[in-house]
Amino acid sequence: MAGSFVAGFSEAPSAGGASRVPYGEVTIDKPRIPDDGRLEMAQDDDKVGKIGPTGRPMPLFPVPEQLTSHGPAWVLAMCNQKGGVGKTTSTINLGAALAEYGRRVLLVDFDPQGALSVGLGINPNQFELTVHDLLLGGGDTHIDDVIIETQVEGLDLLPSNIDLSAGEVLLVSEVGREHSLTRTLKPVLDEYDVILVDCQPSLGLLTVNALTAADAVIIPLECEYFALRGVALLLQTIDKVRDRLNSRLDLAGILATMYDARTLHAREVLARVVERFPDEVFHTVINRTVRFPETTVAGEPITTYAPTSVGAAGYRRLARELITRRETPPVVG
Repeated sequence: MAGSFVAGFSEAPSAGGASRVPYGEVTIDKPRIPDDGRLEMAQDDDKVGKIGPTGRPMPLFPVPEQLTSHGPAWVLAMCNQKGGVGKTTSTINLGAALAEYGRRVLLVDFDPQGALSVGLGINPNQFELTVHDLLLGGGDTHIDDVIIETQVEGLDLLPSNIDLSAGEVLLVSEVGREHSLTRTLKPVLDEYDVILVDCQPSLGLLTVNALTAADAVIIPLECEYFALRGVALLLQTIDKVRDRLNSRLDLAGILATMYDARTLHAREVLARVVERFPDEVFHTVINRTVRFPETTVAGEPITTYAPTSVGAAGYRRLARELITRRETPPVVG
């Protein structure tokens, strides 16, 4: 059955077309991909103009045109000081969806826990060079020597591991410490269309570095009361960084995650967020689904693990909305 976890053995594909995906001593059932190999790029045309989960009419977010050239990169920080709100999941899956639409994407693992690397099926402890060496290496390490390709075409990774935990302390004595990540990313800005920085769950010096390097911030927000309380503090930090370190910093949007429309609490929290930030909340809402924990074990984005799932459709829609927000105003009706 899809989604079951079996330790210690693997099986041939089941009669339903699912296959087993090994992950160390664990294997999981991978949903069947359509026989013709095509991914369902749901356009949700039937929802356009109708009231969406945010209580607003759903605009049309068309499939973006393919690019003939790449760069300069739009740097986005995935930021929220509260943990467990879907930052890493959103970074991986939004990056993969953008890559599907022909964008060259670099994911920056800026969390010492290395969760972004793990979520892509990569052991963060296997690297001799990580983002830590670029921040504190004194210029001896080039970023091209640290970036690695992922299994998703057009999606690269700048890895991290526990070594970065010392970065917060060591950066204190650095000249221009808040701009360390900006200097690190500068050599590859013209090679990518989007750079997504997965921040750690704090508002410390590493997160300030990410905000200083970013053009805009995406705030993943779990539809839960305690997650809602921290948004005001984060917005204050963004305002301070904009005033003192990075005048171009903008808010790309607030992304509602782990949404379960069956619960009154989730609906009320989402309604309050939209009421407080009517123009900042994305129309796209990421629903809670068991597929996301499975993708972590499988070590791949949901767009390849379960390409026709609700979660995959959600992140593709988010990618289209993000591109539409940047390039053209959304069209309603």
